[in-house]
Amino acid sequence: MRFSYAESMTDPSFYAPLAQAAETAGFDTMVVPESICYPRESDSVYPYNPDGSREFLEDKPFLDPFALSSALGMVTSSLRFVTFVLKLPVRHPLLVAKQATSVSVLTGGRFALGVGTSPWEEDYLVTGTPSARKGTRMDECMQIIRGVSSGDWFSFAGEMYDVPELKICPGAPVPLLVGGHADVALRRAVTLGDGWMHGGGDPADLPRLLDRLSALRREAGRADDDGFEIHVISMDAYTVDGVRRLEDLGVTDVIVGFRWPYDVGPDTEPLSAKTDALQRYADDVIAKVKPL
Repeated sequence: MRFSYAESMTDPSFYAPLAQAAETAGFDTMVVPESICYPRESDSVYPYNPDGSREFLEDKPFLDPFALSSALGMVTSSLRFVTFVLKLPVRHPLLVAKQATSVSVLTGGRFALGVGTSPWEEDYLVTGTPSARKGTRMDECMQIIRGVSSGDWFSFAGEMYDVPELKICPGAPVPLLVGGHADVALRRAVTLGDGWMHGGGDPADLPRLLDRLSALRREAGRADDDGFEIHVISMDAYTVDGVRRLEDLGVTDVIVGFRWPYDVGPDTEPLSAKTDALQRYADDVIAKVKPL
């Protein structure tokens, strides 16, 4: 089992010391969130917040995940960084491939691209991206990113994108992890991705999602030992016995955080409280699951 630390919407100056503290404490990964903007008017519902509200996002600091991952990679040596998740269909895949491979090179391969379709209709509106057939757009984006990231000559002719033969340098393989709970997202993770990222929500849904993911993997002929990653948010991740249960279900990575992220208003928790929480979890769980 690997352990991912989640912290978001906090003082940007906290990120570097938190990444260092997480690495020292024995965490494997730090997930890096993303939000593009906060529209004054919106009818969109956030699917992973219990009441679907979006007000918690207002005036919260969100740094660009590529810039943040690069910066944190410079002050750590083993911690991995995973976008959680990048709203892929509102971006051109060639530019995303260039950004992702650059971060991978700068961090020594310690970067994975968690991607999803945005739950906010406004993200498509403000970027001038049609939201119709966003699933097709998403699929083509993933194929282009994987092809271009190899560093070899690559071309693509699809319904949404037409990429002439080209290459980028340096190329760097970047794992693609798919977020989302809809069946189409699970299938996309299996057929086009290297793993799946759970977004939280109702805990009662997790066993069904894991069962469905297993069925789709069998259907696709994927071997159990093919390196497919399953990143999960669960209260079970906060106890040793719970981590063992998740491991038995095939979960490879647990994502843990130590404050409720959906409160409206600024994060007032001091840095010392955050690092203390990291160390307590490391002592109570990580050290007992994977002792040195």
